[in-house]
Amino acid sequence: MTSGRSFYITTPIYYPSDLPHIGHGYTTVAVDTLARWHRQAGDDTWMLTGTDEHGQKMLRAAAANNVTPQEWVDKLVTESWFPLLETLDVANDDFIRTTQPRHEERVQQFVQALFDRGYIYAGEYEALYCVGCEEFKPEAEIVDGTGPFEGLKVCAIHSKPLELLQEKNYFFKLSEFQDRLLELYKTEPDFVRPESARNEVVSFVRSGLKDLSISRSAFDWGITVPWDSSHVIYVWVDALLNYATAVGYGNDPEQFARRWPAFHVVGKDILRFHAVIWPAMLMAAGLDVPRGVFAHGWLLVGGEKMSKSKLTGIAPTEITDVFGSDAYRFYFLSAIAFGQDGSFSWEDLSARYQAELANGFGNLASRSVAMIEKYFDGVVPSAGAYAEVDLAIQKTVADAAAAADAAVERFRIDEAIAAIWTIVDALNGYITENEPWALAKDETQRERLGTVLYTAAEGLRALAVLLSPVMPSSTEKLWSALGAAEGLGPLVDQPLREAGEWGALSAGAKVTVLTPLFPRVEQA
Repeated sequence: MTSGRSFYITTPIYYPSDLPHIGHGYTTVAVDTLARWHRQAGDDTWMLTGTDEHGQKMLRAAAANNVTPQEWVDKLVTESWFPLLETLDVANDDFIRTTQPRHEERVQQFVQALFDRGYIYAGEYEALYCVGCEEFKPEAEIVDGTGPFEGLKVCAIHSKPLELLQEKNYFFKLSEFQDRLLELYKTEPDFVRPESARNEVVSFVRSGLKDLSISRSAFDWGITVPWDSSHVIYVWVDALLNYATAVGYGNDPEQFARRWPAFHVVGKDILRFHAVIWPAMLMAAGLDVPRGVFAHGWLLVGGEKMSKSKLTGIAPTEITDVFGSDAYRFYFLSAIAFGQDGSFSWEDLSARYQAELANGFGNLASRSVAMIEKYFDGVVPSAGAYAEVDLAIQKTVADAAAAADAAVERFRIDEAIAAIWTIVDALNGYITENEPWALAKDETQRERLGTVLYTAAEGLRALAVLLSPVMPSSTEKLWSALGAAEGLGPLVDQPLREAGEWGALSAGAKVTVLTPLFPRVEQA
């Protein structure tokens, strides 16, 4: 079913040193939905996620827990990060861990290539370092401490004191890539999205780039620098390379040529690493830069960004245990404009669940199937002559499918869902207006009743296909209740870009009773 068009998309690789919260879940389901959409549209799709397991922060956490760093990360990944993917119904193609040999060996190969090409040199370094960010802090992110940290320099993000590090390090000549990067942003205006993120990156690069320290010698939990075993590779350089090592860089040229370059979806706080340092590293190695970097906003809870240190993180299971994984996916992807900050509240989630999922989509599905059961013995009727109102529904379906696909191309999943939802609203209005229950009482209206219920069933068929990347579980139930698999095959095989073409569901399909897709949630 592949069209040959490659669509390789990645989540950031997550730091497993703490438990996943709904912010991690948000990024992951967004990437999964984009991947599912492209996969079902016939594109040669690959979705990567994973964990970033080296660095000083990890070393300290392991020591505090009296285990080796490797034991510590193994425990975290197994107990917290793999289950997250299951909880949120994520269909990733690969999961990379930066402690895997396939990654470590190829990172060394890449760094050696930069060294051989003359882009790495030895130098001395003294700067303020934040262990939380695993980053030497730029001036703009260093602030004066208050309270217990008065008189100290602290990180603007973590509000924790910075450490003054003096090391002999290896440096990457990032400063040499300023003009090439500016040229990239100019010739590929969509390289960084949304616009606000692009503007921030351009002005940062315009203000001048300093060379980047790419090794550390103060600790050893990392990948050894190939030509100097007293140094390990800076954790960010190691982490960024996962996107290339996972698809065959350095050992499987065929796979690498097929997949690379990738689209990266990241939180805006790590935008510069992905939109400045990473493309410069690739340019230096003579490789293609990514196809694009999309920075989404922050999830705010009570007006504040979720944070591990402030304990404002909410575990995804707190939501999925009550509302289910589909509702989690639907809510975060539709309620927040992708690319902007968004606020989470239980009240908003609950209200949208009730209005849009239970009463809107769920009720439409249940009553349509129930009427086919009641008036046509559970067999999808044939449509007679279409009236204006029926043709209007067909146009809504075709327009929504096209608009949703175009929105996904722009990475605007929220706009795609809004387009698809016009079908839900139109069909609910159509049933109210055409009153099948009244038509059923009049034998002379039998053909009209068939047309109305076929229109409802075929509209639901289109909805099941269009919404399956967003809500894989409930759409699967609907597909089965419509009896669509019999004539059309499995839901995941339905070509997404043809979902809006009318008449795919054949009359004669046998429906089965549909339990509520979104059961009523008892509010505590």
